[in-house]
Amino acid sequence: MRTAHCVCTRADHSCVRFYFNSHKHKDKHKDREHSHKEHKRDKERENSKNGNSEHKSSSERKHREKEKERLKHKEKQKEEKFHSSDGKYRDKENGFVSSLSIKVEEDNGHHHPIKHEKPLKRERDEDDRYEHKPKKLKVDNEKKVKKRKQEDSDYEEREKPKKRTKEVKKDSTGGKKKAKNEPQEKWKWWEEEKYTDGSKWRFLEHKGPVFPPPYEPLPDRIRFYYDGKAMKLSPAAEEVATFYAKMLDHEYTTKDIFRKNFFKDWRKEMTPEEKSKITELKKCDFTEMHEYFKAQSEARKQMTKEEKQKIKEENERILQEYGYCVMDNHRERIGNFRIEPPGLFRGRGDHPKMGKLKRRIRPEDIIINCSKDSAHPQAPPGSRWKELRHDNKVTWLVSWTENIQGSIKYIMLNPSSRIKGEKDWQKYETARRLKKSVEHIRAQYREDWRSKEMRIRQRAVALYFIDKLALRAGNEKDEGETADTVGCCSLRVEHIRLHPQMDGQDYVVELDFPGKDSIRYYNKVSVEKRVFKNLQLFLENKQAKDDLFDRLNTSILNKHLQELMDGLTAKVFRTYNASITLQQQLKELTSPDDNIPEKILSYNRANRAVYDLLKQQTAPPKTFEKSMHTLQTKIDEKKKQLSAAKKELKAAKADAKMLRDEKSKKAVEMKKKAVQRISEQLMKLEVQATDREENKQIALGTSKLNYLDPRISVAWCKKWAVPIEKIYNKTQREKFAWAIDMTDEDFEF
Repeated sequence: MRTAHCVCTRADHSCVRFYFNSHKHKDKHKDREHSHKEHKRDKERENSKNGNSEHKSSSERKHREKEKERLKHKEKQKEEKFHSSDGKYRDKENGFVSSLSIKVEEDNGHHHPIKHEKPLKRERDEDDRYEHKPKKLKVDNEKKVKKRKQEDSDYEEREKPKKRTKEVKKDSTGGKKKAKNEPQEKWKWWEEEKYTDGSKWRFLEHKGPVFPPPYEPLPDRIRFYYDGKAMKLSPAAEEVATFYAKMLDHEYTTKDIFRKNFFKDWRKEMTPEEKSKITELKKCDFTEMHEYFKAQSEARKQMTKEEKQKIKEENERILQEYGYCVMDNHRERIGNFRIEPPGLFRGRGDHPKMGKLKRRIRPEDIIINCSKDSAHPQAPPGSRWKELRHDNKVTWLVSWTENIQGSIKYIMLNPSSRIKGEKDWQKYETARRLKKSVEHIRAQYREDWRSKEMRIRQRAVALYFIDKLALRAGNEKDEGETADTVGCCSLRVEHIRLHPQMDGQDYVVELDFPGKDSIRYYNKVSVEKRVFKNLQLFLENKQAKDDLFDRLNTSILNKHLQELMDGLTAKVFRTYNASITLQQQLKELTSPDDNIPEKILSYNRANRAVYDLLKQQTAPPKTFEKSMHTLQTKIDEKKKQLSAAKKELKAAKADAKMLRDEKSKKAVEMKKKAVQRISEQLMKLEVQATDREENKQIALGTSKLNYLDPRISVAWCKKWAVPIEKIYNKTQREKFAWAIDMTDEDFEF
């Protein structure tokens, strides 16, 4: 118990009242003053909230110190408690009432109870109000302090994660992520002026080609057998033998010309001792070699993700080092920077040189082309380049001569490069120029059909074929050097048949010959009467192997085309006719009411019309039969599902007819929807099968990339709000970046 001691001698203890009153007055004054100071400090804190963090932290420290002092002072003030009017002690802090009395000790040691009057009670009540204020102020201040601390904490939390996130991104990516996410600015070369002096570049720097790895001899356990006996081959002979062993499953090794050419070139790599022993290919056994390479292939397929990732990273490293060049201060992608490894020549179609050995290309065979002022590519250690050139009139970076046909091979820039893009743009602009003069040219060759000179008549009919049928010109070829492929100028009598009437049409010409890549060209077309009569004239007194146009060759034709229009070639006719056909078909087939898939279908149909003109054929895919079999299996299964669904619908209808309730009616509706859904799925599969069958020898992609002006497709996409990604993939969009950027929806070819 705490008590107050009075030393005065007055009976009414007025000294006590005086003490309490004076003390209360001082407390009021102090509390008011303290409240004013607190208010002032709060204002200062608000003003300094947006100040620097150093000032803020120092003011917070001062505030906390003063707050502690104030609390200590408050504790001292609470050491004395007051009696309530009912004689009970009221604890202000804890809020409960006790029955403890306050005793006043007199000088004589007697204790007298204090008389309480109304003024005291009133004054005490008043004091209670003021007594509560510091308490309230304390709580408010504590809340403010806590709030400020929380705000400071939130601020720090808001600030710190940002810095951490930024640092993590920087550390984790090492600056690469930003470069990856932010696309590099595309070189808009089409907005720059072209060189007029015939040069292709001003500066060219690159690292040269990447050579294939050297030959690794087979393990000793893998043996070659001749006439049933194991035989160790010399490294050179063994390497060539592995080329043949890898192809044992291929149809090439069943062809006599392939086997004959291989064995002849293989013997050139043998030692004299090996030549004397190995005299017949049919006695050679490459089975162990073949199984070894087959197992290696399977092992590559079974590699772990980590192993595959390691190879991928190494390939990416090589690409970044050798796959790019610097041309006129711009980084350009190189097409194929790897030298083809040695192997056996296959050729296109029935090539007479298939099976011959493609020898390993060495640095001494390589010609490098770059700028004089560039860092020249370094040849592999211990070797040197054949030649170092600085010719800016050509576009190739590396060249060499291959040993099979003596042709020159090149390493050039990627199709998305400026050099390739400019060439494409020029090609399509030339075709657009043909549009202005094509009618005049057509009138001219029609007039030439009546010429008295046979050479002019043949030239005019050949030009009609090139224009109407989009035939290639056809180059002269050395016999035995290449496959027997035919173009317009090299057509023979055996390739053409004339029918005065066929399939309800007059003057039908039937063409059947091996075209590019030895792919069969077959077409039946109705021609004008004058053309038909001239062809009959050209065929008179000729044998099957004789030339149809015996007074015409490619050089004569191209010279004539140049006279008709600058830059005109047979290929320009193909480009013009393909592009104008696409534009016309898109206008006819595209409907404003169609959705995106329907518009894309219209585009594909227009592209198919271009194929009908160009007959751009390709060999069927190797997996065609397998994929068609899989698709047909799906069709058969879907037909079974449809049959079962129809039976269920029939049964549901019968039940509904008997029961006549709501549940059975709903069942019928569900079965109807199931039948409709399966029918639609079946239809899609059947259309897909038809489309795949019709397209198995159609190279729609070839015409889209080489003969169709991309600006037609871009303008169509923009006009009909079709995403360009639906027409061109990423590689194609990079190739035609110039067309996508410069074309609006009003473009006309």
